[in-house]
Amino acid sequence: MTTSQMLDERYGRTRSRAPRWLIVAGTAVAAAVVVGAGWMTVAGALDDVDVRTTGFQLVDDSSVRIDFQVTAPAGREVACALEAQDADHGVVGWKVIELTETDGTPRAFQETIPTVSEATTGLVNSCWVT
Repeated sequence: MTTSQMLDERYGRTRSRAPRWLIVAGTAVAAAVVVGAGWMTVAGALDDVDVRTTGFQLVDDSSVRIDFQVTAPAGREVACALEAQDADHGVVGWKVIELTETDGTPRAFQETIPTVSEATTGLVNSCWVT
């Protein structure tokens, strides 16, 4: 008997290994998690919409015109939330617009938003695939 075996016997240590099925199951679960996370990343990127506010103009005390550019996935319809803000960054006007099917290239738009009081800026809050 080797010294290691004698010490194991004396102190009641056992050399237990995890069953092979447990190792296989753990590996399968880990692989499924990695594949799932990868798919969620790719699926989120497929519906990615890029929007840029290119300018705004205060038309009068009760409206703002916003110029913006949208790039969306080809063949998808998009909705955008536009807002007008006052000097304290309070929202004084809000409008949701729907854009027709896109072809994947950048498109320029111009929209006028009615406001409840004088605005100091106008911007695109967000856009999403509908």
